Amino acid sequence: MPVDPMLQPLVAGFAVEAQEVIQKVTMDLLELEREGLENDALARIYTRLGRHLHTLKGSAASLGLQDLGDIAHKLEDALAPLKAHTQKMPRPVVDVLLHGLDLFMLRAQAHADGRGDDLPNPAAALAQLVSAAPPPEAAAVLPGGAFAQVPPTVAAAPPSTPPVPSEAPAALEPAGESADAGWRVSATQVTSLMREVERLREVRLRVEERSRELERVSALLAKQGLLAETAEARTLLSGTGRSLRTDGEETSDVVDALEDGLKAITTRPTRTILDPLQRMVRDLSRQLGKEARLSVVGAEVSLDRRLLEKLQGALVHILRNAVDHGLEMPAEREKAGKHHEGALTLRVEQQGNLLYLEASDDGRGIDLSQVRKAAEKRGLVTAEEVARLNDNQVRELIFREGFSTRSDVTDTSGRGVGLDAVRATVESLQGRIEVSSTRGQGTRFVLTLPVDLGSSPVLMVRALEQFVGLPMLAVESTQLARPDMLRVGKRRTHLEHQGQLLPVVDLGARLGLRASSPPAEGQPLLIVQSGGKRVALGVDAVVGDRDLVIRPLPSEVREVAAWQGAATLSRGELLLILRPDWVVSDSEKVTVSAVSRRALVVDDSLTARALHRAMLEAGGFQVHLAASGARALERLQADTYDVVICDLDMEEMDGIELIARLRERKDTRTLPVILVSAHDSAVARERGLSSGADGFLSKRECAAGRLLAEVLDVMSRRGSRE
Repeated sequence: MPVDPMLQPLVAGFAVEAQEVIQKVTMDLLELEREGLENDALARIYTRLGRHLHTLKGSAASLGLQDLGDIAHKLEDALAPLKAHTQKMPRPVVDVLLHGLDLFMLRAQAHADGRGDDLPNPAAALAQLVSAAPPPEAAAVLPGGAFAQVPPTVAAAPPSTPPVPSEAPAALEPAGESADAGWRVSATQVTSLMREVERLREVRLRVEERSRELERVSALLAKQGLLAETAEARTLLSGTGRSLRTDGEETSDVVDALEDGLKAITTRPTRTILDPLQRMVRDLSRQLGKEARLSVVGAEVSLDRRLLEKLQGALVHILRNAVDHGLEMPAEREKAGKHHEGALTLRVEQQGNLLYLEASDDGRGIDLSQVRKAAEKRGLVTAEEVARLNDNQVRELIFREGFSTRSDVTDTSGRGVGLDAVRATVESLQGRIEVSSTRGQGTRFVLTLPVDLGSSPVLMVRALEQFVGLPMLAVESTQLARPDMLRVGKRRTHLEHQGQLLPVVDLGARLGLRASSPPAEGQPLLIVQSGGKRVALGVDAVVGDRDLVIRPLPSEVREVAAWQGAATLSRGELLLILRPDWVVSDSEKVTVSAVSRRALVVDDSLTARALHRAMLEAGGFQVHLAASGARALERLQADTYDVVICDLDMEEMDGIELIARLRERKDTRTLPVILVSAHDSAVARERGLSSGADGFLSKRECAAGRLLAEVLDVMSRRGSRE
């Protein structure tokens, strides 16, 4: 029966609403087939299920969608006997109800797309639901006999989750000039608007800075005493200061409201892609004769809709791989002392502009010998190559295109397409994927991805004279060091915190700025957590918290382990943001000697200057910065340096011209100069070295940690020639 054209926009909206309701019903059905639920919990779920199905039926009927109303009614009939006796739902009945929900959603989407006239008569499908539904008198019968009428095709091989729309296109197209009409908005327009909000946030930061400057002026005048000559000025400044603070607070409220509104439009909870995976895991495990349960942590985190859509396929691949290859059969698990039901876990965590997605299972783990044989058999590596690989490198082989440990092709695996597609997706999003596994205990995949929508709370701290930021979400608490809380050992200091001993990490030493030492009494300690690890981070000062937009680092230097991004402060200064996982990692920086060497970094990129400075300071250098060749020459007239690191291509006096000017002067003729370029080509390298440079590095080589080694090598070679 065709839909009334006047109701078509409402049908599109109904399809979107129905998808949300059906997802809730699906989650409840999966819960009902679990073991161990008490009667009160069962009763609540059955009541909720009945309410949801009744909503679907009523909404469909109000729009004249009789076929959908009939399906919902049959689902209510199938549910009624079990609801009356509050019993656990047998799996065959769950299969039937899920099949009915699939049918409902597919037909609802067809109506929303205007294809209702093309739909076949639902009589056959409804007959199947009727035959599978339990008769009322069988409600109290145990699962083995009450549902023997379930068709074999439904019970043995439940249908896969059908593709359901994330959004109904018709719902976005205004049907008329009604008050609630919508607009089509492109991602570029939204991103552009977000950039303007960021500019407004920077204005707000400057207003706050001006307010603090005004307070300092007022304080200086107050020190002059209550002079009549300054009374009028003090009064005027005081009133202006109050007005400026009020304006700053109002600006802050406007910025927050705009950002919250944009986030509501452009983001959605990760639950929208994670919850449907419960159904997928359930159906696949039944198809393979296994048992599995998926737990999700952090589903409330909201992310860019585009990012979620791209990640959905990757997560499906990882979970299907875990069920098919990772989890053992129930009998095998029980023999190994495990629960017959395999445990899968998805954890979502956002820290600043980094998103962590962790997928783990408690299965058999990765068999490294099997991986070696499969990779060699499929021609991905030679026998000589595979013999030289360590365990981590062998695990990386599972991401190679064409890799599979299956010799036969099944519906689930064997075609060599899966984890290589996952890695390709993650890398296309500028992220990375890592795998760890313990034989007999399970496997864990960790996806790390940058997210750049909106601002993030950042805690700004200081180590010596260097200011850095930490995502506030990684900082559990802050406290001052007390001798009675510290346990000082020969190699490491620990902090007694909430019944645990946490290793103390000196941020200055972690950055390579000084030798490590126990924290002094009263020194700030930050309890930092990431990936289940916690440390007490010792800093010299806590400057305060800021709401900042964290930008990813340039691609050439994105692999620098310590930094996850950079943010701009009110006066245009660049603040580098630490990676929490790097802070809590076990690796230790080499202790450096006292600062005695001086380096000048010349680059017209603010980010490049800050990154080169961080790397050199980690090697014990005192670093000065110049934004142009002309500014570098001014610096060199006033100060002396041991080495100059200069960008090859700059708008105002490039690196080659700067070298020519340096070689003309007697005092800088032998000064070591290293050119850095974004172009990693033989032509660029030859051009730089032929100009008189002592060394040449691409920014990618700098990112790989070559800068400090090259600087020391060049200085050594220059010194040997003197």
